[in-house]
Amino acid sequence: MTGLRIFLTGFSGSGKSAVGRRAARLLGWEFTDTDEAIVAREGKSIERIFEEEGEDAFRRYEQQALAEAAARERVVVSTGGGLCLDAANRARMADAGLVVALDARPETIYARLASASASGSDSAEAMVRPLLRAQADQDPLARIESLKRERQWAYALGDWTVPTDAVSVEQAAHEVVRAWRRLGAPALHRGDALVAATVVTGAGSYPIAVGWDILETQLGERVLDVGLAGRAFIVCDQNVLHPYGRLAQRSLTATGVEAHLFIFPGGERSKSLEMAGKVYEWLAQMRAERRDCVVAVGGGVAGDLAGYVAATYLRGVPVVQVPTTLTAMVDSSIGGKTAVDLAAGKNLVGAFHPPALVVADISALTTLPERALREGWAEALKHGLALDASLVDTYESQADALLSLEPEVITEVVARNMAVKARIVTEDERETAGLRALLNYGHTIGHALEAAAGYDRYLHGEAVAIGMTGAGRLGVAAGVTPPALLERQQALLARYGLPTSYDGVAPEAILDATLRDKKNVGGRLSWVLLESVGHAALHRGIGDAEVERVVRELAR
Repeated sequence: MTGLRIFLTGFSGSGKSAVGRRAARLLGWEFTDTDEAIVAREGKSIERIFEEEGEDAFRRYEQQALAEAAARERVVVSTGGGLCLDAANRARMADAGLVVALDARPETIYARLASASASGSDSAEAMVRPLLRAQADQDPLARIESLKRERQWAYALGDWTVPTDAVSVEQAAHEVVRAWRRLGAPALHRGDALVAATVVTGAGSYPIAVGWDILETQLGERVLDVGLAGRAFIVCDQNVLHPYGRLAQRSLTATGVEAHLFIFPGGERSKSLEMAGKVYEWLAQMRAERRDCVVAVGGGVAGDLAGYVAATYLRGVPVVQVPTTLTAMVDSSIGGKTAVDLAAGKNLVGAFHPPALVVADISALTTLPERALREGWAEALKHGLALDASLVDTYESQADALLSLEPEVITEVVARNMAVKARIVTEDERETAGLRALLNYGHTIGHALEAAAGYDRYLHGEAVAIGMTGAGRLGVAAGVTPPALLERQQALLARYGLPTSYDGVAPEAILDATLRDKKNVGGRLSWVLLESVGHAALHRGIGDAEVERVVRELAR
């Protein structure tokens, strides 16, 4: 098995289409049905194909549909009931992904097909197949029993079997996803890196490698793969020097890359021009050259500080991002935004400087303090609420697994988040089309709260969660955000342990800080507001009085 694909096999009526669609939604993948693909391409029903061209022609069409599906990534494929009888088809599925067989008793299958036929359903999965009516002297149930018995050996060759008689579509879909996480995701993630996405920029492109326990084994090799052949200057938060700074250095050294370490105190206060100056002096003393690279190891502060230094030293040297926090993995390490803070506000001095490579070792999350891990969920939840409804479904249905950092589950979800961010950055690299601004959902009030609190009372994700609460209330008041969506958002924030109100900060200071927001044009702010699950948009015209009311209400 080599790819991000799940193939569902089983007799017609076992639930492949319905379960496959739901499983795809849970994973955030695409769904395709080989029978539906054949009907769409040939322009006629399967029954007509059998009648006019014969079974041999249909089986050739099946092979073609399967080959097309197997060429796609992140896809759940529902296959026809007889497709897996062919050895070449079985080999193609086994090589390309995970094969899950859905099984049901003949009585269950007969009842489902009869019900679908009576309701006039056009679903390829639900139709009574021509083969079931091929023998006039045999009743349909007996024909199902006979045909299923003949094919059962092929269904049994799958990697996993899910009985569907006594379970709902939702329960069966979760079983399919569980099979993927037990058998599919570990093969891709443990000790190896999955390229979750590639970001395309005006200056080129860069890969995002994600995996579990991959830092020492993968970083050095991937640095060489992207063509970086000089020395590496690691800028590392002292909180993650052991083990991640040293692991990065060891991995680079093992592949022949000379690697040096600069260690800085953790915390937002290090994201300053003063600290950037110290890194500049170190690079100058080490005689760093433009063919060398800077490697940022740590959270968002490390990524921003090292990225800004790399963008400006010698007018630009390559930077590699190695995020070790959830916030940095799903958000700040991707996109090339680099900046340091001023006393007047956050990220006011910066540059766009895309990394040459991003390597995210998800196992680093297991060593984060609880508060630091919890705050990272704000950016992940934001991606789902503003840009990807399927992620919201996953956050709700897989909360226990995600919060307990089950390796396969958390690796897959982080990879999906990074792919969302990569897509947005590719389409709107420099925030000129308005699309990338949607990533700022919750950040207007959040950044203002951070600045008003002096950057040491609230972590970034905590402030963003409070900002999302404020933005949600503004959206409801403006008639943009459905009240039920705000309730759903607040339930998610609570489930993931994030704050929704603040204390110890004067509302006036927050309101004043919003005036310095980067989205402020002519004294008017653009607000990112939710219009539906997974869909946000920019809105102007939110009155100052309404903003003041919401900011004051957010105070405990």
